[in-house]
Amino acid sequence: MRTWFITGASRGLGSLIAEHALRAGDAVIATARKPEEVVSRLGNHPKLLAVRLDVTRESETQQAVAEGIKRFGRIDVVINNAGFGVLGAVEETSASETERLFATNVFGVLNVIRAVLPHMRRQRSGHIINISSIGGYQAYVGWGVYGSTKFAIEGITEALHQEVAPLGIHATVVEPGFFRTDFLDEQSLIKTALELADYDDTVGAMRRFAKDYNHTQLGDPVKFAEAMLALVNAPKPPQRLPLGSDTVARIEAKNEFVVSELNEWRDLAMSTDFQA
Repeated sequence: MRTWFITGASRGLGSLIAEHALRAGDAVIATARKPEEVVSRLGNHPKLLAVRLDVTRESETQQAVAEGIKRFGRIDVVINNAGFGVLGAVEETSASETERLFATNVFGVLNVIRAVLPHMRRQRSGHIINISSIGGYQAYVGWGVYGSTKFAIEGITEALHQEVAPLGIHATVVEPGFFRTDFLDEQSLIKTALELADYDDTVGAMRRFAKDYNHTQLGDPVKFAEAMLALVNAPKPPQRLPLGSDTVARIEAKNEFVVSELNEWRDLAMSTDFQA
């Protein structure tokens, strides 16, 4: 039996992952700002521990991990899933909106990592899975500041993957495309207070797209949860796992563009070294 520690587990993908882990016979420490919502969603399962956690509060993170260790003795899988989105142009996104976003999407992830790694290092085993986004690999208009939090998660996970591998611990960044969850609803997606007319053709179009696309997204959340089980069961987990055909297409297109642009500017790029 493995023990999972899942943030943002009261609804959406976090709740589905918890449900599938319990169904597989594993134990789950399911965290949320309102743990009663976890119990309401998943029931009073003997292998479920619902814990209050605001990931922006480091003391709460340490306490949540301690409660889980006390109950189950170990933590084998961490799913850093808690987060939300901000939709708006880079210029439109205020300092306070940006700080709030980074507090949850980046600093909250780091709080969890710092809390669980001492236990995983003692075990010499574990798997940390950080949920990024297609926007963490390819930026979009309207998603620049949100995407920057996911770009940060990509970099953190790449370094973490290298740092903990010699200790028997895995780290994977997961890049979902658009899945049919409530992410585009107001409870998960904040629109900037400022909307500038000059961006109506770009960011405004993205706002209209998000509204129309809500609950018609291509990705199946149940299949996402099943993919998480497949990921943790893999004997050699990847550093990066894209999920969704939209993500795969974006990654392939960006990689092709990066190679093309590098070739175009190669001479200048190579000209800045000291000459022997």
